[in-house]
Amino acid sequence: MMARLFALTVFAYPLVLALLCLGAGLVVDRCSGRFLPLALLPAIGAAALVALSQLSTWITPLAPATPWLMLAFALLGFVLAPTRAMLARLRAAGPLLLVPPLVYLLALAPVLLAGRASFSSFMALSDSAVHMIGADYLIHHGQSYGGLDLSSSYDLFLENYYGTGYPSGADTLFGGSALLLGLPLIWAFQPFCGVLLALGTGPAFTIARRLGLARGWAALGAFAAGVPAIVYGYELVGSVKELLALMMLLALGALLALHSRWLTRGARRAVPCALVLAAGVSALGVGFGAWALAAGAVLLVVLVDRLRRGALAGRAVWMSVGLGGLVLLVAAWPTWRHLSQSLNVAQNIASTGNSGNLQAPLKWTQAFGVWLRGSYKQSPVGVAAGATYALIGVTLLACVLGAVHLLRQRRFALFGWVGLTVIVWIVLSRTATTWVDAKALVLTSPVLVLLAWGGVSALLETRELGAALLGVLLAVALVGGALASDLAQYHAANLAPTARYQELAFVGKRFRGRGPVLFADFDEYAMYELRGMQPSGPDFVYAPPALASLVSAPDGRRYGGRIRLELATQRLLSPYRLIVTRRDPSMVPPPAEYTLAWRGRYYEVWSRGRVRVPREVARGDATLTARPLQCSAIVRAARRGARLGARAFATLQPPIVRVPLARASHPSGWGWIRSGWAMQHPGTLGVPFSLPHGGGWQLWLRGQFMPGIDVEVDGRPIAQLAGQLSGNTLMPDPVGPLRLRLQAGSHRLTVTRTGFSLAPGNGGSAVLETAFLTPAGTPVRDLRALPLNAPRSTLCAKRYRRVELLAR
Repeated sequence: MMARLFALTVFAYPLVLALLCLGAGLVVDRCSGRFLPLALLPAIGAAALVALSQLSTWITPLAPATPWLMLAFALLGFVLAPTRAMLARLRAAGPLLLVPPLVYLLALAPVLLAGRASFSSFMALSDSAVHMIGADYLIHHGQSYGGLDLSSSYDLFLENYYGTGYPSGADTLFGGSALLLGLPLIWAFQPFCGVLLALGTGPAFTIARRLGLARGWAALGAFAAGVPAIVYGYELVGSVKELLALMMLLALGALLALHSRWLTRGARRAVPCALVLAAGVSALGVGFGAWALAAGAVLLVVLVDRLRRGALAGRAVWMSVGLGGLVLLVAAWPTWRHLSQSLNVAQNIASTGNSGNLQAPLKWTQAFGVWLRGSYKQSPVGVAAGATYALIGVTLLACVLGAVHLLRQRRFALFGWVGLTVIVWIVLSRTATTWVDAKALVLTSPVLVLLAWGGVSALLETRELGAALLGVLLAVALVGGALASDLAQYHAANLAPTARYQELAFVGKRFRGRGPVLFADFDEYAMYELRGMQPSGPDFVYAPPALASLVSAPDGRRYGGRIRLELATQRLLSPYRLIVTRRDPSMVPPPAEYTLAWRGRYYEVWSRGRVRVPREVARGDATLTARPLQCSAIVRAARRGARLGARAFATLQPPIVRVPLARASHPSGWGWIRSGWAMQHPGTLGVPFSLPHGGGWQLWLRGQFMPGIDVEVDGRPIAQLAGQLSGNTLMPDPVGPLRLRLQAGSHRLTVTRTGFSLAPGNGGSAVLETAFLTPAGTPVRDLRALPLNAPRSTLCAKRYRRVELLAR
């Protein structure tokens, strides 16, 4: 089953999506006079499919038919295309046909080499969770948000994003294409990002050809422009809006480079350019207007020059502008229809002080495609820093040479587009926020890389052997620098835990329609898997305000903090029929009115019965080292229950043996962060612990374990862990239970981070926060009825976490 899912998501789906885009591109090419080169067809087709999916989801009754409308539109293109002409174009494409597959394989390398369905944006940017739920909702319900229930986090996310004019072009394209195959969007997400990156190489190839590069060199230049370090990093974190906008930006540049084929050849030839502009606006909102204006300025100069020389009639210009404007208006109608909201979104993004996952602004030098560090958010160090800036210097010199080469070739339109694109980036970097500056840098980087390949073209065109050899070396440096940078990021990627989300998907199907559900963990991807249960998380960005008191973190934050169900009252929990928790015996379970309905390896589902809790009178702390309730609190609860005529139930504190990690022996370089060890390189940690009695025990490790981790007790192998990640870097969840039999007395736990390898994620997160043991057979929750009128010694004979009064 998992092998079939893997094959469908990483191989079948990308092929289907690429064919959909190619077929749609053929329709546009036929309608606009067949002037588009093969390299541009998929990108233009993607723009057309964005327009189609935006319009079909805007007409709510048509929304569920979106996948089939996209299929019919693409099939029409293949029907209309002459077979012989198409085969001739494919044969003439030569090395171009290799570039998109190679870029896709590189983009999806972490998932492909892991051999399981997953995505690499995990723990980096949870916006991808929003795109998953948004794509699913838009295809099933359309762009209609009036019926949302704002008491759940799921609906709050939809309202606060898509209900306020958030650009959804990438999401409708994603949802329409993936649901055509019935794929879970959570596993199709990263392949979709990879396809967007790959299809952008077609326009890059067209630009490279206009730079004067032969087909083989142009294909190599398109490959390098497809995978600059910062762009590759944004692909890994699933920035679908930027990836789609980047494809459209490069398509604009390609159309400008080919302006002589369409700008003065009839009004219908303006349709592809209008569709590209519309798709850019649908993907990025009105913020795409900055790059659209840059392209428009170049076209205006060209048109004025043609009019001045009498090479073009004014009537033809107005017809082209009129038809292009109409297509632009209709194709991006949902955005124009809510223009004020879209403007507000763009203004909020441009002025927000929230830098998202960026602790500091990105460096302007990252635009040149090289960054020898595992994360684009961190600067290279040591030898890598020297190599990085040396390669950046070479690329900068190549850009200067490329600019001179464009002017000498009299490619003024292409030169103007490159120059204005760079100016847009410079202006935004000086005036906009950290978040917007990063987006502009991503969109500019491939343009600068292509300009550097103009320098390669200038050197290769000379007849001097030395200059040509220098051009070859420059090409090697440009490609090698990008590949080395991407390899570093591939190695540090954190992949989503497949098995855990498969289990959560099972929970979502089994309990569908039985919500609302309180999700007592930080993991916003759970909103997608539990979307049929009206999920709410008190620690999500958008959470019902009443739940805020259930969250705490060491630094006082709510977002991403730890859920404290021991603070829950009947009033807070009354809306929720179900509670989903992680398996963690160190945490306080739900109140007594909830009974365990299902248990898996990672999650427990609790269902509320008919018993109501009128008042909770005593509760303890949820931490692993929490002290049990004081005897005086237990006695007061019992006496109050007697006066109310209620029943009293106490939650017994389970026996937990904590492993004292703070006293562990460890390799030099492993740092102690917050309350655990950051295993920053291969090595072994060892720590002694003692058990009060022998028998069966369960070992639990709380942390983040992306690379391989070997666990041993007394030199005996217990488990090998890898790819076990929580949804939150600050609050790791436990992995376990690891079952073993031990005698009473002293033992030794060793945890080894395995050596360096080229496996995906081998350089990812590795943190051991806590280790503890519980006796085998410890119940998930041990409730004891308290005899209300019993003496103090009887009431306080056990260690309790919480006492509750239940109505008789």
